[in-house]
Amino acid sequence: MASTTTNPTTTTKEIAKEIPNLIRIYKDGTVERLLDSPIVPPSLRDPDTGVSSKDITISDNPSISARLYLPKLTQSNNQENQKIPILVYFHGGGFCIGSAFSFLDHRYLNLIVSQANVLAVSVDYRLAPEHLLPAAYEDCWTALKWVTSHLANNSVNSDPWLINHGDLEKIYIGGDSAGANIVHNTALRAGVESLSGGVKIIGAFLFCPYFWGSKPIGSESVAGHEQSLPSLLWNFVYPDATGGNDSPMINPSVPGAPSLAGLGCSKLLVLITGKDELRDRGVSYFESVKKSGWEGEVELFEVEDEDHCFHFFHPETENAKNVIKRLASFLQC
Repeated sequence: MASTTTNPTTTTKEIAKEIPNLIRIYKDGTVERLLDSPIVPPSLRDPDTGVSSKDITISDNPSISARLYLPKLTQSNNQENQKIPILVYFHGGGFCIGSAFSFLDHRYLNLIVSQANVLAVSVDYRLAPEHLLPAAYEDCWTALKWVTSHLANNSVNSDPWLINHGDLEKIYIGGDSAGANIVHNTALRAGVESLSGGVKIIGAFLFCPYFWGSKPIGSESVAGHEQSLPSLLWNFVYPDATGGNDSPMINPSVPGAPSLAGLGCSKLLVLITGKDELRDRGVSYFESVKKSGWEGEVELFEVEDEDHCFHFFHPETENAKNVIKRLASFLQC
């Protein structure tokens, strides 16, 4: 079920296109992902957290799968009338690397699920360049609809964990980096299109969200802005995006973008880090939501002196532990 990565077997092959230190496409069509985390299997009960996980198929055409996580059940939340919130999670990786089945994601979701006491659905969406955007957006929307279809018990491939333990009146969505970008676009879509059974998204968290634009803002460097990694990456994964780096999908504040007042959730948590190249975009997003007339609650949480998505890569640090605690609190409200 994991995203397929093809590694070249020779160093003599010609490179057709690449994002340095991230991904390469060779002229023979093979793709090399340079930063992928190893794929690991689900676990019946994780030895460190007690969380159980399993892999499921959401759709065969297109191919969408997910890893489900269930916390260690106590006597109270094991009762039939006791349900726990559901988190639909979208992983990061610039829309072109990463997997719901990777070691890093598996470790991260185990921590979230155990501390927040939620049932998580970590979506393995299709990746560029084999599947250019908007494929990932569509896959994540399909996965969210699959989850909410359990409310009316009319889900195709229904899952007993969701039926027996998921509180479908407490749906959250969340993601890191590119996954946070997906969260934003999914929340906007949920404000326009109804989910199964009229299910509403309670909250959404965006950690180090991947937003950008054609013109620098705040502390972003003017020199080389068009050749920055966020710019190059967006053009790589969505070359046909209307407006390029000013597509509303990547630049929510661009004139003509859908109003943020239409976000289809009740509360937002935006986390940024002081050393992140994307920091000022996260601040701008937070401020734009506040000014939009959106009727929900939005909070900005900043961790200074840390890099992009540090909590994902180094969960053992004190700052990362504080981030997980804040997220757990958000998911329990």
